Amino acid sequence: MNNSLRNLDLNLLVTLDALLAEHNVTRAAERLHLSQPTVSIQLARLREVFGDPLLLAGPRGMRPTTRADELREPLRQALEALEQAVAPSTPFDPAKANQTWRVAASDYSESTILLPAIAGLCKVAPATRLAILQIVPSLITKQAEQGDIDLAFHITVEAPQNLRRKSVFIENYLLAGRAGHPGLKGRLTLEKFCALNHVIVSPDGGGFHGVTDTALAELGMKRRVALSIPHFLFLESVLMNTDFVALVPSRLVRNSNTLQVVKPPLDVPGYEMLMLWHERVHRDPAHQWLREHILKSVAII
Repeated sequence: MNNSLRNLDLNLLVTLDALLAEHNVTRAAERLHLSQPTVSIQLARLREVFGDPLLLAGPRGMRPTTRADELREPLRQALEALEQAVAPSTPFDPAKANQTWRVAASDYSESTILLPAIAGLCKVAPATRLAILQIVPSLITKQAEQGDIDLAFHITVEAPQNLRRKSVFIENYLLAGRAGHPGLKGRLTLEKFCALNHVIVSPDGGGFHGVTDTALAELGMKRRVALSIPHFLFLESVLMNTDFVALVPSRLVRNSNTLQVVKPPLDVPGYEMLMLWHERVHRDPAHQWLREHILKSVAII
């Protein structure tokens, strides 16, 4: 690039950042609240400035050139630094805030992490809004990078490595069935456990194998998993109205008044639940407050 910064319209860099994120002129225009012809004109100017086509039309939309790929991360960091430099330094006041936060979570995370935080959020920050989106693990990084979500909650083993993270809690499993379930009376042996009809929650849909089955296989044993469902919300109804049993995260059933809950007869590995967010909001006072509020809410239950 031969032109110095003093001869470059910085608004073009904002447009370039949107184009590199969306790979589509129309979507970039929507993101920037500009018309499609305006963004097309700006793209033409950017091509002149950098002496490179930057984005090329292809069968699956526009694809970045090598030069564009080289520019993406330095450009994002530079724009974030500029945003921080010109942002007001006043402290965040939740009582006066009117943010809309967007959080990606499973139904399990909704119940165990977000539900405890909602009442306090409404009380302390009454003008804010919270949008909870169904989590799609493969999209977490992209959504966080583009600002489509502020936070996500996911297990450690599947969490993206390029996002900021904070441990929320360590979870373990308990065996649950309907009150008075004949299979849960008396001492529960491994053999008795394996003979029961099990239901498994498979968020991806249709799975019949989980960490319990891996633990049993190491002992040379196998259980009968006869039902696979996609959500924890449906699980309680299944357990209450049938003779199915399930290994359930303890936070969902440890205080249940409707289910019989016992310790399983084998060690099943638990998991760590993480809060995830992008570097772009890491130092933002509003986001810092939200993260702290959620963690404190979970800690008191």
